[in-house]
Amino acid sequence: QVQLAESGGGLVQAGGSLRLSCPASGRTFSMYVKHIGWFRQAPGKEREFVGVITWNGGNTYYADSVRGRFTISRDIADNTVYLQMNSLEPEDTAVYYCTCRTGRFWTTTPADYDCWGQGTQVTVSS
Repeated sequence: QVQLAESGGGLVQAGGSLRLSCPASGRTFSMYVKHIGWFRQAPGKEREFVGVITWNGGNTYYADSVRGRFTISRDIADNTVYLQMNSLEPEDTAVYYCTCRTGRFWTTTPADYDCWGQGTQVTVSS
């Protein structure tokens, strides 16, 4: 079983930056996990795809709303994925979740992901 634990959220002013970390643990992580995704959920809104990284190849894909501002990277030695968020806007305020998917292809659908962290709050003030 894979466990994820996000950290790094907080309060930041518009235009600022934050980096979220998502260390993964579990005996089966490297065997089965193909993709690590990031989602976010603002109050009263649906959970929204932010981006994803393919664990083995490091390929990334981003939602239009964050492309060019957010960057996902991974450290294979530490089994950790990062979400670097720059030029933050109040609209980025949400709880951010990292997720894992064992399926071959990545998706933007939350239900397709197999494990979830507990979430970390990001608040951007104007």
